[in-house]
This record gives sequence, C-alpha cells and structure tokens, in this order.
Amino acid sequence: MFGPALSVGLALVSTAVIWTGSERLESSASRLSRYYGLPVAVHGAVVVAVGSSFPELSSVVISTLVHGEFSLGVGAIVGSAIFNLLVIPAAAALMSEELEATRDIVHKDAQFYIISILVLFLTFALGATHVPGGTNEAAILTPTLAILPLLTYGIYVFLQYQDTRDHDAATPPDISVRREWAWLAVALTLIAVGVEGIVSAALSLGEFFGTPPFLWGLTVIAAATSLPDTFVSVRAARDDDSITSLTNVLGSNTFNLLVAIPVGVLLAGSVTVNFLVAIPMLGFLAFATIVFVVFTRTHLELTNPEAYALLALYAVFLVWMTLETVGVVDGVQGI
Repeated sequence: MFGPALSVGLALVSTAVIWTGSERLESSASRLSRYYGLPVAVHGAVVVAVGSSFPELSSVVISTLVHGEFSLGVGAIVGSAIFNLLVIPAAAALMSEELEATRDIVHKDAQFYIISILVLFLTFALGATHVPGGTNEAAILTPTLAILPLLTYGIYVFLQYQDTRDHDAATPPDISVRREWAWLAVALTLIAVGVEGIVSAALSLGEFFGTPPFLWGLTVIAAATSLPDTFVSVRAARDDDSITSLTNVLGSNTFNLLVAIPVGVLLAGSVTVNFLVAIPMLGFLAFATIVFVVFTRTHLELTNPEAYALLALYAVFLVWMTLETVGVVDGVQGI
C-alpha cells in the first residue's frame, strides 16, 4: 500500500499518461476513419467511442485479473457513464459557441443507450434470481449471462453499419495506414499503463481511508478513465462537430455497459455483484439519461444554463455517494 501523498502523485502521473495516450488515440482514429470512408455518426458512435472507452475496459480487466476487485471495475464503469452524460456534454457546450443535437442522435443513439441500461439491469436481475446461489443482495454473473449484453452490442454495431451502406465516402487521405495502426497500438498501451497506475492509487487510498473500492471506482477512476471521452468531445465541439461530440458520449457509454462489464465476467469466469448497490446506481444512471435526452431534445441543442444544470446534478451525485460512504445517509444498502 502506498501512502496518501504517493497515491495522489501516482494518480496525477497516471492521469497525465492516460491523457497523452488519448490524444494520440483520437488523432489516429480520426485519420483511419477518414481513410476507410466512415460516416461522421459511425466514426463518433463506434470508432472513437470504442477507442476512448479503452480506459474503462482496461479498468475492468486490470481490477479483475490483477487486483481481484471486480466491484472496483464496475464502479468505474457506472461512474464513468454518469460522468460522461453529465460532465462531458456540459463541458463541450460551455467550451463551444453552440452544441447542437440531431433527431438521429436523440431517437437512435440515445434510445439505444437507454436500452443498454435496461439490458444490463436485466442481466443483473437474472443473476440475482435465476442463477444458483444468487440472492436479493448478491447477483451472480456467469459467462452465459454475459452473452446477453454482448449480443445486444452486436445489434448496435449492425445498426451503425447500416448507415455506411449508402454513404458516399470522400477521397481517402494520403496517410500511412500501418503507421497509424502502430500509433493506435502505442496509444492503447499508454492508456493501459495509466489505468493500472490509477487503479493501484485508488486501492491504496481506499485502504488508507477505510472506504470501499466501489466508491473510488465510482469517482476517482471513473473521472480519470473518462479523460479520452472528454478530450474527444470537447475538441469536436470546439471544431463545430457536435455530432461526433455527442455520439462519442452515447457510443462510449453503450460500449462500457454492454461490452466492458461482460468482458470482466468472461475473464473472471463468474463474479458476484452487490445487487443492493447496483440497482440504485443504475436507477440514477437512467435518471441522468432522461435528463440528458430532455435537454438535448429541447430545441435540439444544449444551452449554457442546461450545461450548468448537468454539472449541478453531477455534484449532487458526488455528495450523495460521499454521504452514503461515511454513513450519514443509508439510501444505498451495501456501500
């Protein structure tokens, strides 16, 4: 275990490494998408979203295989999803002149993301009620159950693929494809190294302060692993590319819920999730999603007052989780 000062220093250095890797990843992914002639919506919802979700995927893999803390990875995924919905669009809106949405984003990407929350909830519920050993307090996730969200993500990719069939691609840019794929691999490696550092720091801080790993995953790791999404969305918004900015957020969250968590289950073989903690968290995530959809659907843009409202809601979430952890309130049993 590291001391608190060393843990904070390690977290800061790891965050910088993740940031560096995310910059390189965004650049290479953008060039490769243009080279392969992908539509902007598909580029944001699949290519960029999957790439920028690599920190969350890494947090699940590293937490499960290296540290034996699957709950830490799940906390990072749920916390990252909430951060992505409330903080990233708000930051993108405040850093740009105008963050516009489209009906396709609201009616297709956002609605499918709501479906992904329901599918994950169903997976947890089946683990609590239909898997031997599962109880009202403990949902046992098996590789068989993990197939359900993975198949759902396959449907999402198929629907995105349909958008490419009638797309007239522009002339491919003159780039070295092998070099860009190599840089992409370097970027992913940097992100994985950074995630390992921040997971270790979070576990040390949790042990030092006597707090559960889930809280640190929900807050510190979630915010740090969301840096690639933040970088991509804010830069896209400043470049007047609102479509990529918003579809990246929704696509990243869809990937995290339907792929990252099931991958952790497949690697571990079988894991137990605290059902009493997971349900309120998914409930808040669903509420945050509804707020996000309502704000983006209103006049198909996210205004500055709405951005501040999203940030305020995230602040409420952090205060709520802190009060739950120290025992001031007991609305989420099991923390």
